[in-house]
Amino acid sequence: MESIVKFLEKGQPYFDKVSKNIYLQAIKDGFLAAMPIILSSSVFLLISTLPGVVATVGGFTLPDWWNVDVVNFCNKVYNFTMGVVGIMVAGTTASALTGSKNRRMPAGKAINATSTMVAAMCAMLILAVTQTSAKIDGADVSVFFTDNMGTKGLLSSFVAAFATVNIYAFCIKRDITIKLPKEVPGAIAQNFRDIFAFSFSILFVAVIDVICRTCLAVPFANVISTLVSPLFAAADSYAGLALIWFMIPLFWFMIPLFWFMGIHGPSVVKPALNAALFGNITTNLATLQAGGHPALALTENFGNYIGELGGTGATFIVPIIFLLFMRSKQLKAVGKASVVPVMFAVNEPLLFAAPIILNPYFLIPFLFAPVANVLIGKFFIDFLGMNGFIYAMPWALPGPIGTFIDTNFQPISLVLVVVLLVVDFLIYYPFCKAYDNVLCKQEAETLAEEEAEETKAVKTAAAPAVEAPVVETASATEASAAPSALRGKDLRVLVLCAGAGTSALLANALKEGADELGIDITSNAGAYGSHYAIMDQYNVIVLAPQVRTYYNEMKADTDRLGITLLSPKGKQYIDLTKDPKGAVAWIEENLEA
Repeated sequence: MESIVKFLEKGQPYFDKVSKNIYLQAIKDGFLAAMPIILSSSVFLLISTLPGVVATVGGFTLPDWWNVDVVNFCNKVYNFTMGVVGIMVAGTTASALTGSKNRRMPAGKAINATSTMVAAMCAMLILAVTQTSAKIDGADVSVFFTDNMGTKGLLSSFVAAFATVNIYAFCIKRDITIKLPKEVPGAIAQNFRDIFAFSFSILFVAVIDVICRTCLAVPFANVISTLVSPLFAAADSYAGLALIWFMIPLFWFMIPLFWFMGIHGPSVVKPALNAALFGNITTNLATLQAGGHPALALTENFGNYIGELGGTGATFIVPIIFLLFMRSKQLKAVGKASVVPVMFAVNEPLLFAAPIILNPYFLIPFLFAPVANVLIGKFFIDFLGMNGFIYAMPWALPGPIGTFIDTNFQPISLVLVVVLLVVDFLIYYPFCKAYDNVLCKQEAETLAEEEAEETKAVKTAAAPAVEAPVVETASATEASAAPSALRGKDLRVLVLCAGAGTSALLANALKEGADELGIDITSNAGAYGSHYAIMDQYNVIVLAPQVRTYYNEMKADTDRLGITLLSPKGKQYIDLTKDPKGAVAWIEENLEA
């Protein structure tokens, strides 16, 4: 086991390098910015499918006005939100990539993020959308197909964003622009400076589009999907899923492996398959609405609720094992503290407090439980009639609830959850028990040492006493008073993690500690990547352990803005989330340092 850990530690610089790739970060941050569209549209989609659900589960029919008016309204909202998410992701990805590029641009030169966002959205439409003419009411009308404006056009979104931002960077570095007199207002001059960059970006993708349509008679979006469709088809097979969960360069296997090293795996691996994850949801939904069986397993929430039941490593059952079956005080305490967060897929308290990260006892179950889960889930879809997932639901929804909703409320999905929990229990229990035995032995040795120290202290107390000098101590009230260094300060703290789940733990602890100490601290949680627009509103930023790899890149931004950047290590972070006053004291200590 130790040799495996050493091997992984040697590879950590490579993992860090991959996780910091600006293009992968841009895809992740672009999706994060578009997540309100995806999640809110899913609510309207759920409402539109309600008539079929109540007819199947409840055995009755909703009124006609609901089946027609409400369903049509919800479908319209869905079509104009999720149906155009590809356009939006092109813009948000370009904006995120622009931010990364600007941090690497020469002094005095910067790319206009708003301009690249607009250019990328236009470029995506050129690459993905087919325009034609049709007769409507006897008149020739120009129309275009909307199929590729949503998730089917995501690969075009990424190509458009990457091409646009790089062309802008090329033009700006070399001053390929229209220069106006200094008397022209800055806002107007900026628009003229971007004309060449915008035009070259549109011309570049237009040439690609002409080549694809001339040579292959399909838009660029269809060329890419055709080329990678065999990969996605293979990925949705048993061999493909097993390969994905085992091969390092691919999908979910890397997520627990990165996490085992303390790196946020989804940020590294998932961007490469986002097009398939969300595109397959759309395909499954269309199949269900057409009366068929949605059979694609490789979807976003299939990984969240099945492969990552309870968080990365399929840890839903682990706190329950700690609470009910372990004897060590440490594991029972960890189980008690983490059981509720893990239910909502926030398993960092478990990962860092047990700890699971870099603990050789947990490497095997941490990697193999997700593999077992996805293969079992695939079996339920293929042979037991369970639906593939059809909605884009929030990742923090408890797995059992999310699975039930995402399969269109099929009772068999609850059977799947029970099976997964039993299997995960069988996988994790032997390793938990082995680690528990080690901790019990250590706790027994510690207890014996404490008893020996106590006996020694009693003997010392029995000796003739020597009068000691009187030392005045602060009263309990004074001890609990607010730290003088923070009293009266305008302290605004932003805690960042990968998905705003772990960061909320420390942000809430800081609020609680500030209230107890009677001081004014504003603390909020956020997701790394969505912080650029709001970071200047804070004077302290704390990076959670899962995003510590971005420290050096973040430091350049915080130094420029005069913000204090802090980054506690794994167990220290978890300890702070459970000690509100200690969290405030830690902030004070680091501000004084």
